[in-house]
Amino acid sequence: MNYKKILHGLNNWFVFFLIAAFVVTCCMTLFITVIANTLDLTFTEENISAAAKLTFGNVVLISLLFTVIDAVRRRLMVDRPTKRIVSAGEKITKGDFSVRIEPLYDNYAYESFNSIISCFNKMAEELGSVETLRTDFIANVSHELKTPLSVMQNYGTMLQTPDLPDEKRIEYAKGITDNSRRLASLITNILKLNKLENQQIFPVPEHFDLSEQLCESLLQFEEIWEQKSIDIETEIDDGVYINSDSELLSLVWNNLLSNAFKFTENGGTVSVSLSADDEYATVKISDTGCGISAETGKHIFEKFYQGDTSHAMQGNGLGLALVKRVVDIMQGEITVESEVGKGSTFTVKLKRGETVGMEKAD
Repeated sequence: MNYKKILHGLNNWFVFFLIAAFVVTCCMTLFITVIANTLDLTFTEENISAAAKLTFGNVVLISLLFTVIDAVRRRLMVDRPTKRIVSAGEKITKGDFSVRIEPLYDNYAYESFNSIISCFNKMAEELGSVETLRTDFIANVSHELKTPLSVMQNYGTMLQTPDLPDEKRIEYAKGITDNSRRLASLITNILKLNKLENQQIFPVPEHFDLSEQLCESLLQFEEIWEQKSIDIETEIDDGVYINSDSELLSLVWNNLLSNAFKFTENGGTVSVSLSADDEYATVKISDTGCGISAETGKHIFEKFYQGDTSHAMQGNGLGLALVKRVVDIMQGEITVESEVGKGSTFTVKLKRGETVGMEKAD
């Protein structure tokens, strides 16, 4: 390693020597020529020899001085910042995403390095966020899988009890069935969300009647609203056609309506409206349920987030994440307005144009 440094130093000195020799020789030659012509002087071989030796010595000293100055400059302005960036990069490769590099002195000399450092810090922050999401996702999936499996295991054990009454046997069997459905739903939603996030599901746009689709989606919950005596209010414009993927949009309506009926108490109200202009179709789904707080509203579209833990057993926190991803793919917008104790309103705004649903990747 020392030999390489010595050779590198000699190479730098030689480069500076050649540059200095060329510049100084040209300047001295020009100077001597001008002086000789102006003063009508004649230089002897001895004068030229002495001047050449003195010039050579000056060139050696100047090139040596430049070499030292360049080495110090490189050490302070190149090697030290580079080592800081490399050291931080090595920590990143070992999984430490908390590392950050302090910006260098705020002057023009370090402008390029500060740009690199700024990008590096942003990269580390994004990697840290991705790692946190990955860790949380694995933890949440493990928890969500473990809960129904434990319940099914317990019910299965109780079913083996001798002389078990038929009433209990039916209750335990229903518990196993319900949790197996929940487990299947969880796995299905995870697969759908994974495909949507990795853009493995490409929208297939078609011209269809959104009004009809909304009515059909609402009718699927007729049994639920009759059981809970929920009033249904609709204000759906007829003949609202859009160009989009009807299958993916059905996921949106089914999830939003499912939540509306789930969180609305007996005797409450669920409202569905559809209005349209030449450019957009706007769907609003409202309920008179428990509502959500402003803090919950900030996280409502995150995976596995469940603002109301009292209904946790009825879902897995993936429905609204699926809804948000589908709406994003459709280049639409989704917002939520809610007040605790008064209910929530989800608003979905979709483009009606020919290009809707053609997004291939984010």
